[in-house]
Amino acid sequence: MQGLEAQLLEFFGEISAVLWGWPLLLPLVITGLLYTIGLKGIQFTGLKKAITLTFFSKKDDDHVDGDGDISHFQALMTALSATVGTGNIAGVATAVTLGGPGAIFWMWLTGFIGMATKYAEATLGVHYREKHESGEYSGGPMYYIIHGLSKNWHFLAYAFAFFLFVAALGIGNMVQTNSMADVMESTFRVQPWVTGIIVVIFTGLVVIGGIKRIADVASTIVPTMIVIYLVSGLTILVLNYDKIDDVLALIFNDAFDSIDALLGGVIGDVVSKGVGRGVFSNESGMGSAPIVAAAAKTDHPVSQALVSMTQTFIDTIIVCTFTGLIIVMSGLAAEVSVGGAALTGSAFSEGLNNATFLGYEIGELIITITLIFFVFSTIIGWYYYGEKGFAFLFGDNKILLYKVAFLIVAFLGSIMTIKLAWTLAEVFTALMILPNVIALVLLNGKVRSLTKDYFTHNDSGKYTVKPFHNEP
Repeated sequence: MQGLEAQLLEFFGEISAVLWGWPLLLPLVITGLLYTIGLKGIQFTGLKKAITLTFFSKKDDDHVDGDGDISHFQALMTALSATVGTGNIAGVATAVTLGGPGAIFWMWLTGFIGMATKYAEATLGVHYREKHESGEYSGGPMYYIIHGLSKNWHFLAYAFAFFLFVAALGIGNMVQTNSMADVMESTFRVQPWVTGIIVVIFTGLVVIGGIKRIADVASTIVPTMIVIYLVSGLTILVLNYDKIDDVLALIFNDAFDSIDALLGGVIGDVVSKGVGRGVFSNESGMGSAPIVAAAAKTDHPVSQALVSMTQTFIDTIIVCTFTGLIIVMSGLAAEVSVGGAALTGSAFSEGLNNATFLGYEIGELIITITLIFFVFSTIIGWYYYGEKGFAFLFGDNKILLYKVAFLIVAFLGSIMTIKLAWTLAEVFTALMILPNVIALVLLNGKVRSLTKDYFTHNDSGKYTVKPFHNEP
């Protein structure tokens, strides 16, 4: 059995290495540039409006009371719950270790390009969403492929839904509980099976309530942990303010002086949950974010798309930047051959002068606690994605089977050695991207027309392009 596992690990590892190379990166970059140019830099010109819609909208303004299940803010937090996590802590560390400090600059660049991609897929996700008999909405690549493209392309919808369902069980569940069990055992000496039971109980209590409960929990956990993480990071930067100029100079110089930094930066951003071991830091182009965007209350797709765009900004431009700056500032990346959460924890400890609390180094304690909560939020966020993929393939009446399977896999992930599961998860998350990118390119005209309609008629609310409706 061990020989077979080794052979499978090698086989799928080679597939993963190919998929996460230029065959995947090039189409993603081209798609992001297509929308950046076609929408005249929407990620820059629309950012102020996006932030206003997300954090400052009044209930009677900006179409907050449109059709949908959850608010703009809840949709954003649910999407962030699935993206802000191990990639921001471990993935950035790996990128800096392998690509050098210049990796951070290319991470910023690809993050800004990814914002346009995120905007486009969220626009389509809301425009082509369906309303079920239960009153809940469903959307995402499988729906905008089915309703937006000809029948010749419909096979891509089913392929995406299958890859999504499998990826949710792997990268969004099993490998997450495994990571949590590892950190709980190494830091607090908690047995993995105990962690597994706790995760199953709390995950079950959340997902049984559907998207509204998932959104409520995500809206509490995610902003709280992001604020704690950023406040901790800001404290380190303030304590070491005299080093910031040198760090920034090192990042920019290294970015342009080394081809290795370029490659490390692109891979570090795109495959931010660890090079060859994860998914996008911000998941732009993956097709996951439009699934939850489709549940948002809005009467125009662009309204929610602008909000969804801030997900990439928060994840990559803000959270990942704090991680990267602190790691480079510590100088520890040059002393190790492999990055990861341990490197980030050591860098935080170094930045806080190795101060301790109850026998634990405060920096490492902060990383451990935030990682635990980020992992849990990732699990419930990816549960929702997987549920929608499963329901698309097998129907809403089979969702209970998915819930049970998801919770069983969560427990197994806590007690198993899952190198093969990691590798398979990499493959299936890569395969999710391919049908989504094809759809994004083919439907770019629809995104442009919806964008023009919104910004032309937003003041009056009299839109000329009506959203697709498939009432039950």
